[in-house]
Amino acid sequence: MARIRKLSIRNFRSIKTLDWTPSPGINCLIGPGDSGKSSILDAIDLCLSARRSVPFGDTDFYNLDVRAPIIISVTLGELSEDLMNLDTYGDFLRGFDSVFDDVVDEPAVTIETVLTLQLKVESDLEPQWTLYSERAEQLGLSRGLAWKDRTSLAPARIGAYAQTNLSWARGSVLNRLTEERAELGPALANAAREARSNFGNQAADQLNATLEVVARTAADLGVPIGKSALALLDAHSVSIGDGAIALHSEAGIPLRSLGTGSSRLLIAGLQRAAANAASIALVDEVEYGLEPHRLIRFLDSLGAKASNPPLQVFLTTHSPVALKELLSNQLFIVRSQQGNHTVLRTNVYPEVQGILRSAPEAFLAKYVLVCEGASEVGLIRGMDQYRSEKLNLESINARGAAYYNVGGGSPDNCFLRGKTLLNLGYPVIVLVDADKPPLQKNVQAFIDAGGKYVMWQNGNALEDELFKELHDAGIDTLLAMAKEFVGAALVSQQISSMSANQFTLEAIEASRPQVPYSPAVRALLGRVSKNSSNAWFKSITAYQRVGNEAVLPHCPNSSQAFQNSINELWGYINAAGA
Repeated sequence: MARIRKLSIRNFRSIKTLDWTPSPGINCLIGPGDSGKSSILDAIDLCLSARRSVPFGDTDFYNLDVRAPIIISVTLGELSEDLMNLDTYGDFLRGFDSVFDDVVDEPAVTIETVLTLQLKVESDLEPQWTLYSERAEQLGLSRGLAWKDRTSLAPARIGAYAQTNLSWARGSVLNRLTEERAELGPALANAAREARSNFGNQAADQLNATLEVVARTAADLGVPIGKSALALLDAHSVSIGDGAIALHSEAGIPLRSLGTGSSRLLIAGLQRAAANAASIALVDEVEYGLEPHRLIRFLDSLGAKASNPPLQVFLTTHSPVALKELLSNQLFIVRSQQGNHTVLRTNVYPEVQGILRSAPEAFLAKYVLVCEGASEVGLIRGMDQYRSEKLNLESINARGAAYYNVGGGSPDNCFLRGKTLLNLGYPVIVLVDADKPPLQKNVQAFIDAGGKYVMWQNGNALEDELFKELHDAGIDTLLAMAKEFVGAALVSQQISSMSANQFTLEAIEASRPQVPYSPAVRALLGRVSKNSSNAWFKSITAYQRVGNEAVLPHCPNSSQAFQNSINELWGYINAAGA
């Protein structure tokens, strides 16, 4: 059950350099488009697959520079006895130090014995597979893996087209399920002969006239074909190999006619059953062709929830459903800077698992808006709707944004989890209330990590901020929405009760628009609107309308401080999405 301990890639496609120590179980690669995730899977496949040749082109070289060779090195652990045979591979055996995630050239008792297989492609485009060790290179020794060993190490690629794995074709998962190999050669040869003969018997009547012409012509010309000609299938065309044997259902329907999702699901299960023979699997776009419930089952089949994973799996995904089913130690983020790639472990940060469960889409975004609650999420969504529909500006969703609703509680959670996302390479913007001040050390750590935040002024919660700072016309809109959402009677009752009958809804509305909202009325409306038992706007949907119909339309005429806060927020958002 070989496992990849270290992967090194040089000058392959978009990857100039990459060095990665993967997990022995599930390795889910995520990252922005063109970050090299699929190229990592292809590199493993090309280096380990049992192929005698692979077509390479100039486009497979980093920046099309064929002067810098492609070098893909895969260091394998958990070796079988055959692979640790000193007579065969002794000069190439190395050591892997799991404490430092490092490969050393000399094996030792205290560290794991490993082999490094290297694929090198130079400007002649001819791939060369060899074993690698520093001492062998110094001694001028060169050799590759024996073919049977390469076959045993070849990974299973579970792709969109799975037909080859549903037949006994060379390299299919069916050929790895048992050590026994059926001797089917004689039976296949007889099947081919019978097919030729049966066709001839059935076709003779329909082709008889043509066959008579052929026989007469041959006799006239002295061509020796016998007394008659026969119409049989060409012997070369009916040569039947192992690949012609395919799985069928009980009704005789070929399983290759299954849908994409069903085929992938079945093959994942078969791959797990064949793990002793081929323990490495590659899956690009794991969600392809699968509904959410089948995607979960697919991941389970690959060993996502197994304490002792049967397979080492390398997969990519853009599905929040897949991420939600994974643990933080199974998630790896691919980052690239001018071709120099890094693969970040997420389980080094304890907050990651909570984010995975509550907002998996954050890990698939270009940047993240961390919001204290649903109110802030709705507010930004509503403002974004106004900007895109009324001002013809690009939506933040189109620029790769994701919302992360921390779910209320202490605002410190926003800064702590925002800092975790910053550490993983995501630009982060936090929007929080000011009625429960966060610890300054958490805010400062977030800023030092590169984060941006907007906090309402003067200890205001969002509702206080809106009613105190919006233009009078904006408050008119908010009151109309409140009556629509919770009913005019309840709004009236709440205002009278909280003001000890000093103010009433009827009196406030009767004075409009001649009389502006006084500071006392503004403060009262802010307190009433966030009443814990019957809050006016406490949902994403409600606040989306607030942002779209009350905030941005009336922001230009609101207080300067409020305009500054909104402009600051959108400035951060525009910079992050650039």
